[in-house]
Amino acid sequence: MADLKLPKSEKLHSFGAIRRLFTEGRGGFVYPLRYVVYAEAADEMQAEILFSTPKKFLKRANKRNKIRRRMREAYRLNKQLLAESQPRHLQVALIYSSKESLDYKTIENATKRILEKLCE
Repeated sequence: MADLKLPKSEKLHSFGAIRRLFTEGRGGFVYPLRYVVYAEAADEMQAEILFSTPKKFLKRANKRNKIRRRMREAYRLNKQLLAESQPRHLQVALIYSSKESLDYKTIENATKRILEKLCE
């Protein structure tokens, strides 16, 4: 069985790495998520991820937290899709970009499609 945890080592938290991700990374959009990716060659597959829900779209903190929890859960359960791709060091930002609070299934489907794009 695959490791379904999301430890701190898999979270993107370094200020310099986040700056490089947004300045040099490439991005795309799969409703309701926008993603930015920065990839480097590496010996083994390693991914660091950042989840963001802007206050611009959801004003209430409890709604933003709920969406962020759904995004983390969707990634955690589907991150094994990345293990099947070529070895590299990925830094990924998933940014929620919808004005309404959507259900888990919609967020999970968007996350799966993004992870499948990253495998290519």
